[in-house]
Amino acid sequence: MATIDLIVLGMLKDQSLSAYDIQKLVEYRNISRWVKISTPSIYKKVIQLEGKGYITGNTVKEGKMPEKEVYSLTESGNQEFEKLMLEISAKPIHIFLDFNAVIVNIDKLTPECRTQCLDSIKDGISTLKAYLEENKNIKEQAPDIPEAGLAVLQQQYILVQAIETWLATLKSADE
Repeated sequence: MATIDLIVLGMLKDQSLSAYDIQKLVEYRNISRWVKISTPSIYKKVIQLEGKGYITGNTVKEGKMPEKEVYSLTESGNQEFEKLMLEISAKPIHIFLDFNAVIVNIDKLTPECRTQCLDSIKDGISTLKAYLEENKNIKEQAPDIPEAGLAVLQQQYILVQAIETWLATLKSADE
């Protein structure tokens, strides 16, 4: 998947990392909340990218720690990174929201069940909004957070606000 390739290559563009370090950065930056990426997919992708010559691994041993493979971006990996950036940014933008599967079927429910589903979505959006607000407040004060990371948080916050507005519109239409 090109998105995972782009995430891994982009991280290795900054610095050499082990697959474990990449996975930890994905967790720390909450990337898996915004992009479909899992721990097993990262490890699998590192092997694939090395096989294609986009990254190269070196075995490193630090002190009494076990050996680990640390990966670096190759020149062809840098070219692939730039190619993917251009390709993905030129594609139509799709926003996939799992709850849309519920929305396309919402009119098939009894009014009580419909209300329950919409309330659940509202609760989920409320939880996400609280998480985003807390995260934004923390990250806006941290000097080492890249602007791109803050931009993703802002984008997600705006999307949450739009969904809240949409939910309020549905509720007023039901009344």
